[in-house]
Amino acid sequence: MRYHALATDYDGTVATHGTIDDATAEALARLRATGRKLLLVTGRQLADLQTVCPDLGRFDAIVAENGALLYHPASREVRALAAAPPPEFAEALRARGVEPISTGQVVVATLSPHENAVLEVIRALGLELQVSFNKGAVMVLPSGVNKATGLEAALNELGLSRHNVVAIGDAENDHAFLASCACGVAVANALDSLKARADWVTRGDHGAGVQELCDALLRDDLAALAPRLGRHDVLLGKDEADAEVRIPAYGGSLLVTGTSGGGKSTIVTGLIERMTEQGYQQCIVDPEGDYAHDEGAVVLGSAKHAPTVDEVIDVLASPGRNVVANLLGLELDQRPLFATALLPRLLDLRARLGRPHWIVLDETHHLLPATWQAADPALAAQLSGMLLVTVHPKHVSPVVLRAVDHVVAIGRTPQEALDEFAAARGERAPRLPMGETGLAAGEAFIWSPPERNTARVRTIPGRGERTRHARKYAEGALEPDESFYFRGPDDRLNLRAQNLQFFLQVADGVDAGTWLYHLRRRDYSAWMRKSIKDEGLAGEVAAIEAAAADHEGGDEALADETRGRVRAVVESHYTAPA
Repeated sequence: MRYHALATDYDGTVATHGTIDDATAEALARLRATGRKLLLVTGRQLADLQTVCPDLGRFDAIVAENGALLYHPASREVRALAAAPPPEFAEALRARGVEPISTGQVVVATLSPHENAVLEVIRALGLELQVSFNKGAVMVLPSGVNKATGLEAALNELGLSRHNVVAIGDAENDHAFLASCACGVAVANALDSLKARADWVTRGDHGAGVQELCDALLRDDLAALAPRLGRHDVLLGKDEADAEVRIPAYGGSLLVTGTSGGGKSTIVTGLIERMTEQGYQQCIVDPEGDYAHDEGAVVLGSAKHAPTVDEVIDVLASPGRNVVANLLGLELDQRPLFATALLPRLLDLRARLGRPHWIVLDETHHLLPATWQAADPALAAQLSGMLLVTVHPKHVSPVVLRAVDHVVAIGRTPQEALDEFAAARGERAPRLPMGETGLAAGEAFIWSPPERNTARVRTIPGRGERTRHARKYAEGALEPDESFYFRGPDDRLNLRAQNLQFFLQVADGVDAGTWLYHLRRRDYSAWMRKSIKDEGLAGEVAAIEAAAADHEGGDEALADETRGRVRAVVESHYTAPA
């Protein structure tokens, strides 16, 4: 379910001539019976609203005074969301002959054509206030307060996101309110300016329009309106015609795949950044510490401490918080167990509240391998809103791959990546352009099965550079084929270094002959370039190797000197673990 709440204006929208008629009240009750929340967002003052609408209990929350006051009917709790203008403001208005004037807990209101006098008093007193209009009403509020900000406060208290709300209104003060939600609807009697910007205009006016919206929500959760809501989609990049390529914000899953070092992390980092900017909640499951420094999320876990499922769910209780579950503290064989325990909890949270909007599974083949099956068959039908990242789709559970709607293939062999994905699903991939054997950095092909066409995309990386893999390479556990092995000239040794920390420890312990053997072969820089994927680090170590190339024999002094220099370079790039 996409829409977990309906937020409606009062006068001119849910109310006809100041009251909610029986047919509209019944439509609201039917909608609320599905578990959806009802919110009333109005410019009226609370006492006035209680007079004209005695049964406020049909709403889960009420935003009054044009966004300045929050009221919970069940508890009768009232909370001002801003400070009221000073008393001398209303006094100065009266002194200028402005009548009528009504004051709420925050709002000061009058009628047109007194707006000019209101502005003059604001200027004369040097106050930071703004004027909002609601047809003939003139409302004065603290700067930045409107129906959209009031709705956001109400949703936070209900544990909901604006991306799961449909809003309906009719007047000038409803513009920001409708635009802030996933879908904005105008009733037939709304102002033309609001109709022009709404995602949908009902055929019915006033309460009849609200009934029409309720019926549409009950019928198909507004699925028919999805094509009109592209402004919420997440930008991936631009195609060869310079047109934007976007990922649907709701209902689809995306797989990013391709050769190691091809730029998957760059693409995913950019997508995550834009999801965050758009207010989508994410849960990132991070097996190898790639996102341990994500400034836009609460990071749980480290190389020494594994997160728990309950900790992840607790963080996600707030709709404004993203979470990274860093699994470096878990052994490789324990990571699928963590993902298996977490996934149903995330999907249950989403079923109840509509979020997290995106579940990001990095190194998906580690978390949900080919042997993985959903314990509950119904779980497979809920696998949407997932961003999956893997080198080899064939190692990912077919149950998960069947839920993928869009594939982004990158790297040297994008055709192989698409073929591998399609084969795992029992399908055939489309053929990429002839002669296409590799992609430049930042380029990708996107395929949306069962379509047969693909698009070449210049992806857009995030603005901020992530310290990529820093924790993973410093403290984590690289795969055996990515680790460094100190073997020596006669293969006498087989000492594995699965990360940079172990590399430095083993380097200090091996004999001078073994150290210099690999140094002169330039094995260290080659490993750092291929497995650590750090050209800067590899380049500096390569310079040390080159300088030592002319020295012969197992020189203890040379070994000690170069060991120290390599250590210094590594530690300058990767902070030593605490």
